[in-house]
Amino acid sequence: MQPTFSHGSFGSHSWRLWSCLFLLLGSLPSALAHPMPNSLVVLDLHPGGVAGELQLSLGELAPAFGHDILRHPETLVADFGAELRAYIVQHIHPVSPDGRPWTVRVGELQVHAAEQTATGPYQELTAHLWLQPPPGVSPRTFTLHYDVIVHQVVTHVALVAVRRDWETGRVSNEAPTEVGVIRLDVRNNVVPPLAVDQGTATGGWWNGFRGMVVLGIRHIAEGTDHLLFLLALLLPAPLLVAGRRWGRFGGVRYSLVRLLKIVTAFTLGHSLTLLAGALGWLRLPEQPVEILIAVSILVSAGQALRPLFPGREAYVAAGFGLIHGLAFASTLAGLHLDAGPMALSILGFNLGIELMQLFVIGLTVPWLLLLSRTPAYSVVRIGGAVGAAAAALAWIVERTLLDTTPFSGAVARVAALAPWLLALLALGALYSYWRYRSQHMPNHG
Repeated sequence: MQPTFSHGSFGSHSWRLWSCLFLLLGSLPSALAHPMPNSLVVLDLHPGGVAGELQLSLGELAPAFGHDILRHPETLVADFGAELRAYIVQHIHPVSPDGRPWTVRVGELQVHAAEQTATGPYQELTAHLWLQPPPGVSPRTFTLHYDVIVHQVVTHVALVAVRRDWETGRVSNEAPTEVGVIRLDVRNNVVPPLAVDQGTATGGWWNGFRGMVVLGIRHIAEGTDHLLFLLALLLPAPLLVAGRRWGRFGGVRYSLVRLLKIVTAFTLGHSLTLLAGALGWLRLPEQPVEILIAVSILVSAGQALRPLFPGREAYVAAGFGLIHGLAFASTLAGLHLDAGPMALSILGFNLGIELMQLFVIGLTVPWLLLLSRTPAYSVVRIGGAVGAAAAALAWIVERTLLDTTPFSGAVARVAALAPWLLALLALGALYSYWRYRSQHMPNHG
């Protein structure tokens, strides 16, 4: 039987009145001075169900949960994980419009530091949920019976918002759209359920596919490390090998063939692991993957300085592409899609990645080819390699120690200047080539 949230859920009516009076008369001044954090219920709508994320303040959760969880928050999940999951399931009950209950599953639990503007820093529990509607029921419309914390802490408020909606093309981590607020109705002594109605999505799968293409484009546009690896590997592509050094320009056909091999190999590599990771066939922890991506940039920077593996750049691009694909796959891992929408999502996301890569390569490679005909190219090649190596070392330290470094912030600021750097590259290439031609062309005057 579906539980109801009424007087019996909170104790006697007289007890509630005395509790409210005590709170108003005794605790109101301190509450105004030190407001407590709200809970946040974030919903991601998918064709097969709703993924939820609860963000709960430990200070507010402790009296409702009934255990001292503030003393050792670092061991909270290990000590009380099973009980916390049972508590959350007990206090969350989605219901379809026809009255049928949904299934609620609680997944990963995490404790971390958080902060709200009005409350300052505090410790927070994040719980990941999956809300499964009955067969044939749309996950876009339901009634959410929810009283986590609120059933004991009468002043607590839970904000409910929708972050992603695959069928409308909202697939990125945009600012959530508020759906409503859950709080105690003091007059009636109940926690009213919240109606969630996102309407009927028009366009369906096409919107999801288009949203994933945009997400792939944005992922690369914001993924400085992925582009830096590829660009560093392309820097020496137009050059011939002379002994243990990079020599002169190898010609347009030679350069384009090498560029095509490198880009194709990288695409095949990351597409393979993107597919395997998105389908759950291959998973690696995020931290080592991010460290290996930084290592790949360091290796490609070394190749730009000296020919470490001449003639085998495509194999290196494919090998490291496998690592980069695992990072791409982490974006799709939490979509909870059925086979058809998931296939479209993988295709659209990968297409977006390729479009953005080709766009960046199309903007930079012509100037690199022009500049590589001149002696000035060695300055650009060495400068670019040193910069990429420095960024890679900063990322390796940051991702190993899980702490930001001042240099990584500088990398982000430089990346924001990319359009100006591209314009400078174009002007420098045109000027260097004009000067080189004017000095080496015979004078017919």
